Parts: sequence; structure tokens; C-alpha cells
Amino acid sequence: MTDMQEFRYAVGRRAAVGPEGLDGPASELAVRLGVRTAVLLEGASDLAAVEALAARRGRDLAAEGVCVVSMGGAMSVGRYAALLGPTGLGLRLAGLCDERERPFFDRGLARAGAERGDVFVCVADLEEELIRALGTARVEEIVRAEGDLRAWQTFMRQPAHHGRPPQQQLRRFLGTKKGRKIRYGRLLVEALGHDQVPAPLDGLLSSL
Repeated sequence: MTDMQEFRYAVGRRAAVGPEGLDGPASELAVRLGVRTAVLLEGASDLAAVEALAARRGRDLAAEGVCVVSMGGAMSVGRYAALLGPTGLGLRLAGLCDERERPFFDRGLARAGAERGDVFVCVADLEEELIRALGTARVEEIVRAEGDLRAWQTFMRQPAHHGRPPQQQLRRFLGTKKGRKIRYGRLLVEALGHDQVPAPLDGLLSSL
């Protein structure tokens, strides 16, 4: 486990059990690593996408003092903001969320005394943004290349998915198997052209 992963693990453990405030070792690790910014993300697939785009742009976020955190859901943002923001470690906070989850981010950051201008918002979710940017034909090519064509065809034959727009079908498909959204979060970002990066993802990376 790298130092930044160890710090991220410590933050997640404290957020899960409370109370507010990080223990000594985690605080000391943050100082030693020079952590200056925490990026709050809803889930692991968002983390995979952010890290993939950073790597494409030749950036080492950990070396820059940026800790990217998967919170396991937007409703946890208040706990993470309290731990990491002005009322906790005093880190600058940034984030990426879905439009429907924006109120959780607004309330959580406000309670922690953090600025809300560095939260970038996806319309439905990041997967939908990536599918729309690439186009359904290109995403289907990636699905085929990854050996998931049979699973995709089986999914498409299910009556519940008939008549849905192709973007919605692909978005639902990515969430049908554990770990698939995480894997495709990275793969779809790696397939983007330089001018195809969705605005929320591009804005987040540019702000760090």
C-alpha cells in the first residue's frame, strides 16, 4: 500500500466510524505527504476515471498533494468534508457529483465551511457523460474488444431494456456486474480524444 493509499484508507475508516477528526497517525501522514487538496467522489468508478485522465495528462496527483477519495455515495460527503475541510485538516476540497446529488454536496460543504465552487456536476452521472462524449458506436466497440459482447447481447434481449435509448442501455449495462463500472470508467477515459473530455471531468482536473 502506498502512502497516499494508506492515508485514503485512514480517512475512509474514520469517516465510517466517527467521531469527527482524524487520529494522530493519519494527520501526521497528511503533513508528511504534503496533502493540500482532497477530491471528493461518489464512487470507485469516478475515482478510476479521474486517475485515468490525470495519467493521460502526465500528472501524478499524489505527488502534487492531491488525494482523490471515493466516499461510497454522496450522502457521505458531510462526514468527509468535516474530516478534511476547514473544520478538520484544513485541506482545499473539490469534487465531482451527479446533478441529483448536488444538494448533498452543497449542504455537506456548507456545514464544513468549505467553498462550493470547486464541485463539478454531471447531468446523470459520469458514465453517461463519457458515453455521450464517445458515442454509442465507439462504446460498443470497446465492449466488444473487452470480451463483453455476449453479456451485452444478453442484456439487450431482456424485455425491460427494449425501447430505451442506446445511451441509457449502455449506462445500465455498465452497472450490471460488480467491478464493471470501475473497469469501464478507466477504459472510456482512455478512449477519449483530446477534444472529447466531458466538461465536468475536464473542469475538475483543470482546477487541481
